[in-house]
Amino acid sequence: MIEVGKANFETEVLKADKPVVVDFWGPSCQPCLKLMPDVEALADTYSEQVKVVKLNSVENRRVCINHRVMGLPSFLLFKNGEEVKRISGGELTKEDIENLIKENL
Repeated sequence: MIEVGKANFETEVLKADKPVVVDFWGPSCQPCLKLMPDVEALADTYSEQVKVVKLNSVENRRVCINHRVMGLPSFLLFKNGEEVKRISGGELTKEDIENLIKENL
């Protein structure tokens, strides 16, 4: 999984040639850390159809503010440079994230 931030968000996410799921996470967010292995597995499983990247919210506060990310974990799906769907909350499961991907392929 690619780590994105202010410097490469536009290139890796907004200008990507396929849908992109951005995992907004934080180092002190226990639900985020718990989901990380599942997110990485989904990134491998769906690598042909969708790009999955992660963004450290602590290091990229401005990106979080620009995309109105208020809680963690948050997963935003972008297509053709536009956000098309988001899911967030501490109760998210691997299945929720997989459904986000499948619904938007």
